[in-house]
Amino acid sequence: MSVLGDFLMFTLVYNDGGALGTSFGPSHYYLISASLILLFVLYFLYQNRFHLATSIPLSFISAGAIGNIVDRLRIGKVVDFIDVNIPDIDIFGLHLERWWTFNIADAAISCSIVFLLVHVVLFQRSTQKEVTGELPTGVEQSTVPLESDPPDSTVRDDS
Repeated sequence: MSVLGDFLMFTLVYNDGGALGTSFGPSHYYLISASLILLFVLYFLYQNRFHLATSIPLSFISAGAIGNIVDRLRIGKVVDFIDVNIPDIDIFGLHLERWWTFNIADAAISCSIVFLLVHVVLFQRSTQKEVTGELPTGVEQSTVPLESDPPDSTVRDDS
């Protein structure tokens, strides 16, 4: 069914494999893998529950995984339906004229993983430098004593 012409269509596809058309094994392999990964993500979500920049994307990843797991338990396959046209891509011998058909759960997982990677690369490194006291490249340590430094221990007695 056409939504926005040929660019965006709803096409019913039953996916036995994984993301981006991968097929590493039978459907139950993906069910077991997704369940184990979900447990790890839920644990990590619990550990970071007060850090919104981590917990919100992990929640979306968990919800997407649960949605796909429910499909696999219910019908043995994941129901994909969003079909997007992209400019033709030729990369590493792969020719792609349309994006792989996906569902909302896949989009939630993919977008959240990209967000987490960008967040870690761009923001976690600068936060770590602030916490560990590392100085940016090319900046030297100041020799001016800080207010928290103890006063000079040499006391002069003029009497």
